[in-house]
Amino acid sequence: MSQYDAIADLYQQSKRLPFRSAIERYTLFDALGDIRGLTMLDLACGGGFYTRLLKRAGAAAVTGVDVSREMIRLAEQEEEREPLGCRFVCRDAADFEPTAGAADVVVAMYFLHYAGTRDKLVRFCRVCHHALRPGGRIVGFNDNVMRPPRGTVSFRQYGIEKTGPRTPYEGAPIRYRLTNDDGSELEFNNFYLEPQTYDEAFRETGFREFRWLGVSLEPGERGNPFWDDFLRDPPVIAFSATK
Repeated sequence: MSQYDAIADLYQQSKRLPFRSAIERYTLFDALGDIRGLTMLDLACGGGFYTRLLKRAGAAAVTGVDVSREMIRLAEQEEEREPLGCRFVCRDAADFEPTAGAADVVVAMYFLHYAGTRDKLVRFCRVCHHALRPGGRIVGFNDNVMRPPRGTVSFRQYGIEKTGPRTPYEGAPIRYRLTNDDGSELEFNNFYLEPQTYDEAFRETGFREFRWLGVSLEPGERGNPFWDDFLRDPPVIAFSATK
C-alpha cells in the first residue's frame, strides 16, 4: 500500500474526474441516505475526500483511516486549512482496532479489493463488523468483480484503463491507470477475488444482506450519451451489508 505515498497528490487530483461526482459520489450518497447525526468510519480514506464530504453531509463524527502516511498528511493538511472536525488515523485497516459498536456506518471506498486473499478479506470484514453497532451498515465501492478485465480494457473517455489476466484467478493483480484532466497519469494495483469469496467473507464475519448495488447516474446527467459505455460495462461497483 506504500504505492500511494508516491502518487498521493495525483490520486487526490483524480477526485476531480467527472465520473467521481456523476456516478461514484451520487451512488454512494444515494445508498447512504440521511446520515445526519451519525458516527461514521471511513476506511481507506486516502486524502480524506469522502471523510470530509460525509462530515459536510451532516455526520456527527467521522474518522478516516489509511495506511499511507502521505495520504493522511494530505488529509490532515486539508483539515488544518478548513477545520470540519474530522479525525484521521494512519494504520493498516486490517490491524485497526476500532471501538466496538461505536460506528453507525462504515464507508469503504475502494478498500476491500486490496485484500488479495480470502483470509485478509475476512480480516477486513471483521474490523468493519467489530466497529459497527447492531443494525449498522457498511457501504462502499469496489473494483467490479462481476466483470473483471480480460487483458486491457479502456475507459479512456472517463480517465480509466484496467489490465488483468485473460483468465481471472483469486489474488490476480488488477492494474489501474488513471489519467487526470491535465493529462497526468498514475498507476496502482488492486487484486481480484471472486464474487463468491466476498459473499462468504461477509457471511463468515456475521454480516447479513450483503449485496452488490451496481452504479447509478445523477439525475442531471441522465440521457447524456457520454455515460453510455460506463453504465453498460461499469469498471467499478457499489456494495452494502448490514450487521
